[in-house]
Amino acid sequence: MPAPDTFAFTLTLGGRFAGTQDWTLHLERGSLVARVQTDFGGVLPPVRRVQTSRMHPRWLTSQSYSEGDGRGRAHFETTFDRRAGLITLRQGREEATQPLTTDHHDPVSLLLWLRARCAEGVGQDQLPERQHVHLTGGRVLIQRLPDVDVAGTPACGYFLRPGNAYVYLDSAPPHALLRLIQPTDFGPIEANLSTQAARPRPDRERRRRR
Repeated sequence: MPAPDTFAFTLTLGGRFAGTQDWTLHLERGSLVARVQTDFGGVLPPVRRVQTSRMHPRWLTSQSYSEGDGRGRAHFETTFDRRAGLITLRQGREEATQPLTTDHHDPVSLLLWLRARCAEGVGQDQLPERQHVHLTGGRVLIQRLPDVDVAGTPACGYFLRPGNAYVYLDSAPPHALLRLIQPTDFGPIEANLSTQAARPRPDRERRRRR
């Protein structure tokens, strides 16, 4: 099995530090699993959010998705059962089902799917200007933006509605996610790919590992 793919983002709000986000991708029992841990801080209240997406390794459509604080059972879970033709949603103690009539994405698998689309369109403008995908909350319109430079790196750009989010990916392989901009109640939070290869561990953690 290949080594897990890991990368990290630094979050800012109005140019001020607002937290960090760590991604880990690995194969597990024939599925691609992505774990995204966001630790808000700085100008934002200190809150941790952990998102876990299990998806088809080739098509990157969602098989299951969950959100929580990483310290216990997820607060929100969605399962896409193709055999039964059902979507099951759990929030707290409440559970609901609805028919599964088409492939769906979740907030994490959608970003990785966009990375694959960026790879397909490099070199020629092969991608449609507008596409639709399905999330559990409804259809999402994806609008292709003109290519731009992100910190000096040529990038593919996308605008997502509803949500009014921006996604920028490196035009060159492996087409890394470079920048994400997501409106929030506090204002637009910007996530930029960290160039730091590894974060220093606290002294007490280094001593514990010796």
